[in-house]
Amino acid sequence: MVAGPEGAEEITLTAARDGWPRDEVGVSLAPTLHFQNATDAEQLFVLERMAWSDQASTAAEVTALQVFRNLFSSELLRPGERISVGSLTVLFTDLRDSTSFYQEIGDAPAFGRVMDHFAVVQEAIAEEDGALVKTIGDAVMAVFRLLASALRAILDAQRRLTAPSGGATSFYHDRLDYFGSVVNMAARLERLSSGEDVIVSEAVRRDPEVEELLSAPDNRLITEPFVAQLKGFDEAQFHLWCVLRSSGG
Repeated sequence: MVAGPEGAEEITLTAARDGWPRDEVGVSLAPTLHFQNATDAEQLFVLERMAWSDQASTAAEVTALQVFRNLFSSELLRPGERISVGSLTVLFTDLRDSTSFYQEIGDAPAFGRVMDHFAVVQEAIAEEDGALVKTIGDAVMAVFRLLASALRAILDAQRRLTAPSGGATSFYHDRLDYFGSVVNMAARLERLSSGEDVIVSEAVRRDPEVEELLSAPDNRLITEPFVAQLKGFDEAQFHLWCVLRSSGG
């Protein structure tokens, strides 16, 4: 059976001696069904939904939820287990010139400012339903189910960091990790950022939701294309985009 707005409101399904009818039956979204047994034996009628349930989720989506990571931590997979992730957005951030920053104002004050930075970034990630995978020195690795969510999160974090507030954060280690060429590429993109912009790949730039986000006049965002080579990818040329706010944004 196929359910749809134009389907029948009421039908009778008959189990005959020669089996079920082969023709596909169309029913409404809330039909009345009658079952008839035209055989000499007892029959079992089973009605089930074959499409994906609205309540179902993939492993990639579940493991990108911060609450799931917090609850299950390192018990997410068996030791040595590897799975293929279909489609997730990987975000890397870094605190530029942190070494000279420590030298200029001293270890203790600088450490407090770095902690504030982590708190701001973590909050921006959480507000866009992203998940913090781990911290690497002054850097953060996060994942999102949607491309536009990752871009909104980092743009918001940059805006907040112009006037950071105090706060504490949690550090995550020994959690479910991500590997592969896409992750390696994403890790190298943050090194191309000036600290006042966001570097995204061609795939991110062309996503419909990202297109809508970038083209919205209220966001006052400017996109500039450029080509770069990334360490570890031989001499391949990567088409990338620089996203930054206009001077009046």
